[in-house]
Amino acid sequence: MHLSWSPGLQNDDRMLESTDGWEGTEVVITEKMDGEGCSMYADYLHARSLEFEPHPSREHIKAIHAEIAHEIPLGFRICGENLTAVHSIRYENLPSYFMVFNIWNGLTCLSWDETMEWSALLGLWTVPLIYWGTYSDGLCQELCKQLNPETQEGLVVRPARAFSMVEFPYVVGKYVRAKHVQTDQHWMRKAVEYNGLGK
Repeated sequence: MHLSWSPGLQNDDRMLESTDGWEGTEVVITEKMDGEGCSMYADYLHARSLEFEPHPSREHIKAIHAEIAHEIPLGFRICGENLTAVHSIRYENLPSYFMVFNIWNGLTCLSWDETMEWSALLGLWTVPLIYWGTYSDGLCQELCKQLNPETQEGLVVRPARAFSMVEFPYVVGKYVRAKHVQTDQHWMRKAVEYNGLGK
């Protein structure tokens, strides 16, 4: 769900009804990366759709999954961004082409502490952390203003604690820059332009 002040809200997007219940709670705010959402399991991986048709930008992700699949506990779902290909933002110094933003155990999203711990155990990187602390609308809006719209898509707010799938639409919100999609052709239908990896 989009935060009410998110300028990237499109006609088919949904907006959070309220953040009133968030005030004073402990949250984690991370950078929203411009990639392809991807889920890894012990025995499978896919993008938004369960179909995972071959594409050059997915080969790196398949290789990462092949290395760690045997270490992913059954019932776990590792959710992250496939950042191999440039979409609307080009990244120059990524630590990895796959960056974790959530880990689920069944219908429970792990706490951020557990997310970082499991990511480290699996040799994965988490998306950049912007803020970890007490939530207020004013603070969140200020952090949104500090984003660089040339190099950052937006941010995501989530509870620092674990939460259930049922809670998800009410406790997680995103801010997306205005006019985020700035290409005239879908990234999968053109020659792959690779993002840069740091050394």
